[in-house]
Amino acid sequence: MTIEDNGTDFRHPELWDTPDRIGRELAHYMDHIYRHGMTTTSGGNLSVIDGLGNIWITPSGTDKGSMKPDDAVCVAPDGTVEGLLKPSMEYPLHREVYKARPDIRALIHAHPPVLTSFSIVHRVPDTSVVSSWREICGSVGYAKYAIPGSLTMGEMVASEFRKGHDAVIMENHAVVAGGKDLAETLARLEVLECCAGAIHAAGFLGEIVIPEYIRENRSGQPAGSHAHLTGLDMISGAGGNAMTPGEEYQADEICRLAARACSRGLMYGCCGTLSARSGENGYLITPKDILRCELTSLDVEMVRYRDTTGNSTIAGGETGTGRNGCTENEWLMSEIYRRFPSVKAVIMAQPPNLMAFAVTGREIDVRIIPESWLLLREMPVVSSAALAPDNEEIFGKLAAGSPAVLISNDSVLVTGESLLQAFDRLEVAEMTARSLITGQSLGSVKPVSGQDISELRRVFGITE
Repeated sequence: MTIEDNGTDFRHPELWDTPDRIGRELAHYMDHIYRHGMTTTSGGNLSVIDGLGNIWITPSGTDKGSMKPDDAVCVAPDGTVEGLLKPSMEYPLHREVYKARPDIRALIHAHPPVLTSFSIVHRVPDTSVVSSWREICGSVGYAKYAIPGSLTMGEMVASEFRKGHDAVIMENHAVVAGGKDLAETLARLEVLECCAGAIHAAGFLGEIVIPEYIRENRSGQPAGSHAHLTGLDMISGAGGNAMTPGEEYQADEICRLAARACSRGLMYGCCGTLSARSGENGYLITPKDILRCELTSLDVEMVRYRDTTGNSTIAGGETGTGRNGCTENEWLMSEIYRRFPSVKAVIMAQPPNLMAFAVTGREIDVRIIPESWLLLREMPVVSSAALAPDNEEIFGKLAAGSPAVLISNDSVLVTGESLLQAFDRLEVAEMTARSLITGQSLGSVKPVSGQDISELRRVFGITE
């Protein structure tokens, strides 16, 4: 099928390149899910289907932690197998899903620990708990148990995909995610696992609260909250070609910290935004729809805000959405940089333990250890309505001295006088949230006393 056939282009690089390239992609993504604990040595499999109907799949009975490009197996439409090894025993599952959904061109079947927990309690994560997760994950289905590798299992999973689901929880097994390519499929899988982790952690805190507009509005945003965005003239730069040497260094640092954030579980898929001030009226920012673990400096966008409203542009006055498109909350970044000259970096992210607080509306008491209090002071919670362009709540919290704000059902926003300081605050915030949740399972959490906080203020020269 080509774009001329029905106006839809399902192609992606893995599918229209050499077998060597396809093998490298399969090995790369298998290595990723193994290193990130989403499968085990013997478990998990992934595949792509090319334009000729060949299914390229990972092999059976091999070490998933050391797959090589040459290990990829090609199964032709007539069942002919080419490769050094046998195809995964789950090949029938992949074949049946591709038959059911021609728009799906890549599949990942893995065993992420929290999603596996959902599968054994026969439950599907509610992705609407966070405003953007439902949009990324799509619809999530549930398939009854069947013997692994059997045609029955393949047909049962495929029937769920046929209903329009983009990922399927497999009863007492794990999960299968699909997408137009391996990158989109991995992003969907990682977001779904984080969603499951946040729901699990929220169970230690209290009742999950999902605003009605999020349940009713697929975009997950308050009505009209982004209606102004098209009028903001959001325009991005041309990556490294438009940058000074200093900005190129900043772009490299953004990519380095994005990769570290992924390795630390602070970011995943295409979720998470890092930005750093550049000059008096501009900043660098991560783009949409690119895996955070695979960002390069050429992906990083340059934004210029040109007036007191925070409207943004690039040098040269071009218009458009940039090569990769701007983030939905770019207007918020522009306004923070415009209003707060001391802020040199802003990060927005959705790590699971912080999001457990975000979906329950619980405030985080950062007085658990000195480092938490010294770096964060406090972390107020605001409603997701604060993301509307005419809402002053976030700016008010930042002006009052809070370097980090938790946005209900959306994200955490942290600021810093440098990108590294903002990243440090993000790490400490997630550590604090995790420690509080774990602490509640052990006993009564006892924060640092007011007297000891006063002593910290004295020793470190901190005024009110």
